[in-house]
Parts: sequence; structure tokens; C-alpha cells
Amino acid sequence: MSSSSNIPVIGQVLNEQNQSHETRKKLITQLEGEIGRTVITLFTSFRFPVVLSDDDADMLEAILQKLNLSKGIALLLSSPGGSGLAAERIINICRKYSGTNDYWVIVPGKAKSAATMVGFGASKIFMGPASELGPIDPQLTIIEDGRPKRFSLCNVVDSYNQLFADATKVKGNLQPYLQQLARYDSREIKEYEDAISLSGDIAVKALKTGMMSSLSDAEIKKKIAVFLTPKETKAHGRLIDRDKATSCGLAVDRVNIDSKTWKLSYELFVRLNHFVSNQVAKCIESSQHSYVTTAGRTE
Repeated sequence: MSSSSNIPVIGQVLNEQNQSHETRKKLITQLEGEIGRTVITLFTSFRFPVVLSDDDADMLEAILQKLNLSKGIALLLSSPGGSGLAAERIINICRKYSGTNDYWVIVPGKAKSAATMVGFGASKIFMGPASELGPIDPQLTIIEDGRPKRFSLCNVVDSYNQLFADATKVKGNLQPYLQQLARYDSREIKEYEDAISLSGDIAVKALKTGMMSSLSDAEIKKKIAVFLTPKETKAHGRLIDRDKATSCGLAVDRVNIDSKTWKLSYELFVRLNHFVSNQVAKCIESSQHSYVTTAGRTE
């Protein structure tokens, strides 16, 4: 593809207006030169109703197949999260395709929930002063009285278990407990417990085979407890900053905001975040290729 200097002015203006791949490819190339690795960006919108999914893993692999990855991969990541199984696939794909059998994650803004899991699979996570990871406890969205309500599965299971325990101890009128227990389905509770267990298993496995390889499974779970349940964070979307992430034992590279690496990463973030907030729902790209998703269609 021709350089921007060879593009007519009207073309340059349209590229900026539409935030085309052409407006970012030079930044990606510059960032690659700065960190010495192939850079891939993976952005899913915080504005549109999309989640990290198997489709993203497929698009990512399609791009990686076309690149020279002998120096390793750096994934510039921004996403509110989604499927834990998709995150596990993305971890596996990045590790298998990276020439060094590891990859880095750069978080210039927010990488929450399942996106945090993707960070767990990296050998290190680049974070600025305001970069955010987040809890990975699974969530449940239901419609009650015509309105969506969101619950942490950990809280649903804990409330059921506490209610059941209280009911077995009470002497006298059980009716209030029975009425409340009738709102639960024990089969669903078992599914919720399995979902919680799966989330923790993916996280522990990713860390055990990566940045926490010297620790036991139990030690890893203890270190990352703040990510696994809402007991400390109180809300699924609450930030976990680089200080807290470091204290949990994650390999965090505390990027200086005056460094060229951060300036390039942040400009890419601003451009891509605007792109997936206004024109497309998802964007995965390298300096050579770009895939976007708009209204269920991949281009």
C-alpha cells in the first residue's frame, strides 16, 4: 500500500474522517520498531453491545498466519470482556504463534473481565498510571419487570448457600425461607458453580504456564483472589490498577508516560477507541492487515 505522502490530500482527509487502517499502520510500525516485536491490536467496543468471542480468536489467528512472528507478539488490548473460553483460545493462539512461545499485552486503557484473562496468559503486561484490569468473576444478566439486572454468579451462589444454611438451622416458621428458596433452581446453581470454577481454572492455568510458573495452583488462587470474587472490589467493572496488579504477583511493566513506547501506544488507543466507539464494533489489525466487525458482519 502506498505511503500517506503519495495519497492525494482529499484521500488523506477521508482516511482521517473515516479512521481507516491507513491512519494507524504507521503508528503500529513505529511501535514495533520501538519494542522489537510484531504488534497486533485487538479492540472491542465499550459502547456497542459486543463481547470478546470465538470470532475474535478466529480473526486474530487469520492475521497471525500472514505475519513473520519470529521476534514475538505484543498485543495492544482494549475490551470490556466477554467469553472466558474465547480468552483461553486467544491465549493459546498467541502463545502458539509467537516465535518466543510467549507474548506481551499492552493495556493503554481498559482490559476488563475476559480481556484481563488474556493478560494473565502473557509473559508481561505493560500498564500506564491509569491503565485498568478488572475482576473475572462470571456475570448473569436477567430481565425483571422489563429491566435488565446484572448479578455476579459468586453473589448468587453465596446468597443461595447462605439462605439454605439459615433454613436448616431455623426452628419454627420456615415459610419465609421456602418462599425465597423458590426463586432459585438448584440445577442452575450447579451451572453457576461450574462457571465460577471454569473462570478460575482458566486464570490459574494461564498463570501457572506463564508468569507464575514457580507457584502452586493454591498459591496462585490466593494471590489473585481480588480478581476471582467481588468480595474486595464490590463491582465487576471496578478498576484494578497496576499497583494492585503488581501486588498480586503479575509481571507488570510500569510504562513511563513520557516514553516513546507509551506515546505511540496511547495514540493508537485514542484512534482505535474512537473507531470502535463510533464506526465499528470490533477491530483487530496489524500494520499490514485489518479486520473489523460492524453489525454482525466481518470485513
